[in-house]
Order: sequence, then structure tokens, then C-alpha cells
Amino acid sequence: MSAFDSTEAAPELVRAAVGVPPRPIRARLVTTVVAYGTLAVVTCLLAPLVGSTPISFSRVFDRSIPFIDNVDAQIFFVARMPRVLAGAVVGAALASAGVVLQALLRNPLATPFTLGVSAGAALGAILAISFGAAISFGPFSPVPFATLVGAILAASIVYGLATKPGRAMSTSVLLLAGVTLNSFFSALILFVQYMSDFTETFRTVRWLMGDLDIGSFSPVLGALPLLLAAFAVFAMLPSSLNLLSVGAEQAATRGVDVARVQRLAFVSSALATAAAVSLAGPIGFVGIVVPHLVRLMVGVDHRIVLPASAFFGAAFLVACDVVARTVLAPVEVPVGVVTAMLGGPFFLWLLVRKS
Repeated sequence: MSAFDSTEAAPELVRAAVGVPPRPIRARLVTTVVAYGTLAVVTCLLAPLVGSTPISFSRVFDRSIPFIDNVDAQIFFVARMPRVLAGAVVGAALASAGVVLQALLRNPLATPFTLGVSAGAALGAILAISFGAAISFGPFSPVPFATLVGAILAASIVYGLATKPGRAMSTSVLLLAGVTLNSFFSALILFVQYMSDFTETFRTVRWLMGDLDIGSFSPVLGALPLLLAAFAVFAMLPSSLNLLSVGAEQAATRGVDVARVQRLAFVSSALATAAAVSLAGPIGFVGIVVPHLVRLMVGVDHRIVLPASAFFGAAFLVACDVVARTVLAPVEVPVGVVTAMLGGPFFLWLLVRKS
């Protein structure tokens, strides 16, 4: 059951927020973290073993073979593990941001890309790809930096439009501003592609499909500060999100600083989305598919849903990337295509279910 499927969810969310969950919260939380954490770890360990070149898990960790001579270990740790870790952090970030935004906007169809952050990041990346030859960052690509700048710019515009001093954030303005900004930035992206040559256009189209073609651990490490900041804020929000999902008025009457929680939810989800897009491009549907699947399994309490979604999102995107790498091997399909093919029908199912 989704938190937004019926009014029956409201009493459960209120009970959870005020400390009267159906089972002791600590036991449920430990069980959830262990179960979904194990799923994520096992998926991340098994995923590098799958590919066009088969490798042996035992040989990978065979210390009797020098690393320089151990081809299996080189493929596992150098060629595939950075990609797997990137998929895990991107999946966790997008799924968690989806949970937070659905509670913030009280909209089960909200995603991390609803608020224009993804479109701003994409515009920054497209400009860097098209005109990056004139920008030098030493040995580093300007694309991730430009992606972060575009995402932060878009988030700042939406935030500025939706907030007024001393008042709670207007979620309706937030949503409308995000949709409008998405359309505006998408038009700019099309204009830049139209003005670019064939090679640049091909690169931009490929990036817009979403891809986890990570060749080292450096991009993941570069995105970690934003991700850690976002998840630190996420950890403070679940109880407030339970009440905010029922309504801002009800949350305020129970002592929630609605304006502060709304701002923290928006900023943290924007940071997580910006970091994810800078790593892998705009990979869609993870932020809507994973939260709803998790709610079907664990209920609607955000104290359980949020960590479960993070771990399940990591496992989900890593598994999708395995499919992307192997379904047409040796040709690789962008992982964004795989998530869209899975998420599109799921999105339509949600619409039909709620109609």
C-alpha cells in the first residue's frame, strides 16, 4: 500500500509520528536495515562477476596470485567495481529523494526530477560537453562540475520562487515552478543540441540517456560530500515527514516547524539529485518505482521506508545496470533506457490504480 492510496494511511502515519507504531520501531528498523542492507551488499558483490567476460569470485580474492597477474581481480576491482559503487550511490540517492519529495508534495507521483533540478543539471552538462574544449580543469572533465552548478542554480530558482520570509514553503508553487523550469531548460537543451555539430550532439544524447560508465573511483569520491550532507539531513526528517504527509496543518498542531522541515526536505533532496545526476546523468523512474515497491513491503512509516528505499534503490539500480551491460553484450545499453522501460509501465499502473 502506498502512503497516498487511501485515508487509512493517515492514522498510521500519525501513530508512527507520535511514537505509537504497530510494532516497536527499533526492532522493525533493525530488521529492515539488516534485510535490505544485506540485499544491497550481496547485489554489489555479485554484480561485478557478471559481464561479457566471466570471472571467478574465488580467483578474485586469491591472495596467492599477484594482483598484476590476476586478470579476474583487475576486472572486478578496476573495470567493474567503480561502476557498481556509482550505481549503488546513485540508486540510493534517487530513491531516498523520491521518498522525501513525495512526502513534501503529498503527491505519490513526485520524483527527484519534478522540481527542475535534473533539467538544470542536464543543461549544465550539455553546455560543458558542447563548449568544454574552451574550459580546462587539468586532467578532470568539466562535465560533473557543470552538472552540479546547473543543478544548484535550478534548485535556487525554484526555492526562491516557492519561499517567502516567515512563511511555510508553498508546495503548489514549488511544483509549478519545477515543471515550468523543466520545460524551459529542456528547450534550451534542444537549442544547444541544434547549434552543436554531429559529434557533440551524439555525446549529449548519450549522456541524456543516463549511463554508469564510470572508469575510476574518483567521480564517486567527488560526489560523496553532497551525498553525505543530503543523507545526514534525511536521517533527521522521517518523523516529521510522517506528519507532513498527513497535512501541514496537522503537522503544525503537533509541534512540527513546517517551514523548516519543508526547506530541509527540499534542499536535501536537491543535493542528492544533483550528486546523482553529476555521476550518471538523468536516470529516471528510480525515484518513483523504488519508494512505492518498498511501501508495498514495509508499510508507510517513513522511519522504515526511508532507509529501506535507500538500500533497495542501490540494489535496484545496480541490477538494472547488470541488465544494461549483458542484455545485448558486448554492446552496452544505457542504464537509463532500462529503468525507463521498467518505470514507464509502472508509472502508468500507478495512474490507472489511482483513477
